[in-house]
Amino acid sequence: MVPIPVRRALHKLGQDIRDARLRRRIPTAVMAERASISRTTLNKVEKGDPGVSLGNYANVLFVLGMAERLGELADVKTDTVGLELIDARLPQRIRKPRQSKSGGKSPRFGQKRKS
Repeated sequence: MVPIPVRRALHKLGQDIRDARLRRRIPTAVMAERASISRTTLNKVEKGDPGVSLGNYANVLFVLGMAERLGELADVKTDTVGLELIDARLPQRIRKPRQSKSGGKSPRFGQKRKS
């Protein structure tokens, strides 16, 4: 089952692809041939069918000159949720490791000091 927000996003993508194709005056047969897909698959892409592979969507976007946008979909620079999670996990203070009185390093957590 495809979540409703995903279906809506794919439907919009399909409409946008169709509009872009029409603005460029590319017939469906030519578009399908250039994207190396069937006309039936192109029709599914333009309807936002979630069963169509991402590769087919990418081929169609490539033909339209829009393939570079695919690399920006999950760009870490625009991943606000991921960035907030990272910021929440950062320590407020970073402490230097403690040294023993003899000048050596303190034992690791769970280890006993040598006598």
